[in-house]
Amino acid sequence: MAVEFSQSRTKENLMKAFAGESQARNRYTIAAEEACRKGFFALKEIFLFTADQERAHAARFYELLKTEAGENIRIEGGYPVDQSESLVELLMMAAHNEQEEHQEVYPAFAKTAEEEGFPEAAYAFSQIAEVEKIHGERFVKIAEMLKQETYYESSGQGEWMCLNCGHIFKGEKVPPVCPVCRHERGYFIPACMAPYLGFSACR
Repeated sequence: MAVEFSQSRTKENLMKAFAGESQARNRYTIAAEEACRKGFFALKEIFLFTADQERAHAARFYELLKTEAGENIRIEGGYPVDQSESLVELLMMAAHNEQEEHQEVYPAFAKTAEEEGFPEAAYAFSQIAEVEKIHGERFVKIAEMLKQETYYESSGQGEWMCLNCGHIFKGEKVPPVCPVCRHERGYFIPACMAPYLGFSACR
């Protein structure tokens, strides 16, 4: 049943989503600083990459609120305090939040938007939920690598990319420094997660 946007739950849900995405961006920026302090410079870039996508999500939700310009939208919600000196814990907490958005929060918001007659908002919620699924899976994978000590090591022939110079190292264990640019190993990332390496699959 269609309702006026100004009186809708969708308006409030969009503001909740805007607040949530904005906070996620800041949490990941803070987590990136922790990764940098611990010498995981490539992981810092992953956090910042994800943070920028959260910024884009927030911008889209905010855009859908443009008819309410000048208004003060009151919302009530709970938002996580994810603080830890453990990178694994930070990754798993981030993954939990992403999975919650994908599985529960945004599907519910999309359903409400559809019922209230706002298909554009419903589409935004449902599609951004799918992106959050990818974010969550990536965080879990990295956390597992760190826990199993396979982020820099492989039981067989592994591949890593140095994000500073692009060198692809092949072997069982990333060296202390990049053989090419001499940057420390924290600049290496498993090739399966390196940006743009999938170009060879393009035809």
